Amino acid sequence: MSSGNFDLKELEERMRASIDALKREFSGLRTGRASAHLLDPIQVTVYGSKMPLNQVATVSVPEPRMITVQVWDRSNVSAVEKGIRESNLGLNPVIDGTMMRLPIPALTAERRQELIKVAHKYAEQSRVAVRNVRREGMDLLKKLEKDGEMSQDEHKKNSTKVQELTDAYVKEVDQTLHGKEAEIQKV
Repeated sequence: MSSGNFDLKELEERMRASIDALKREFSGLRTGRASAHLLDPIQVTVYGSKMPLNQVATVSVPEPRMITVQVWDRSNVSAVEKGIRESNLGLNPVIDGTMMRLPIPALTAERRQELIKVAHKYAEQSRVAVRNVRREGMDLLKKLEKDGEMSQDEHKKNSTKVQELTDAYVKEVDQTLHGKEAEIQKV
């Protein structure tokens, strides 16, 4: 392609990254089922600094409505408990030595609606990110054509490809959102 520095693959990778970010955000939304990723954002203060929970303990899911946290150093148990309680995830650790059990309470209808609203917000942010990548790609195509580095026909062909890519990724955002909504709705 004699299109200067226009790279459709790079645009696609950036759009894919926004989908991956959306899936990470969704993995943190509690759906009434236990997920080890639920605790990913938790930071605990140990050894004089803040660290991710997964760097001081092993997180596992032994059953659908239970998360266990095995703290490696007994002296960190209270710091980990504090981090979990302050995380606003609505989890109450039950401590047994260096092991913590986190029962996952059932979701109320009201909480489900709140989670769906949050999921919609995350999806909209992802759509905006995809559209921003599209806009940057289209701006680059216009500039390349204006600077004489790309013919009008090439510009048209490439802008059609960029639009098709954008449509595909926005559709994937919508499908991911619908899947998450269904997961939140079922018990």
